[in-house]
Amino acid sequence: MQVMQDFIMTYGYLAIFLMLTFGIIGLLVPDEVMMTTVGYFTNTDVLNYGPAVLFSFCGALLGMIVSYTIGRKAGRPFINRYGKWIGLKEKRMKKVESWMMKYGPYSIILAYFIPGVRHLVCYFSGIGKMKLQTYITFAAIGAFLWCFVFITFGKLVGIIQ
Repeated sequence: MQVMQDFIMTYGYLAIFLMLTFGIIGLLVPDEVMMTTVGYFTNTDVLNYGPAVLFSFCGALLGMIVSYTIGRKAGRPFINRYGKWIGLKEKRMKKVESWMMKYGPYSIILAYFIPGVRHLVCYFSGIGKMKLQTYITFAAIGAFLWCFVFITFGKLVGIIQ
């Protein structure tokens, strides 16, 4: 936690952008805690609210696009080869793909607010070959809402203290 705070205080908006990009791809970054901390920093004048939301949004969206691309290009071959070891057999994958085709765009928005699921839905959107334009539209809506909610929450926590 302290390392994350120091990284943000040293590198500012670039740190936010990079940590969110890598966090959404799946590296161990505590995204919600980081976003709340960013919001708190906007209240203490370490960061400005508008740029914090913008850089967070851009980092989250880039992470979502990279995850989608990995899922689209490498996901199906990976699952065909190793899926049986992690419980993703062909029958289950067909169900996942069917579900993504039906509810996928809306699940992208909802998934932002569920830790862990946010990461998986990106890859499964790519594996399920969701149209890129549809994916980016819903990923952008979800990214903005998620960033706005958590940064605003962090800012409010700073006001209350």
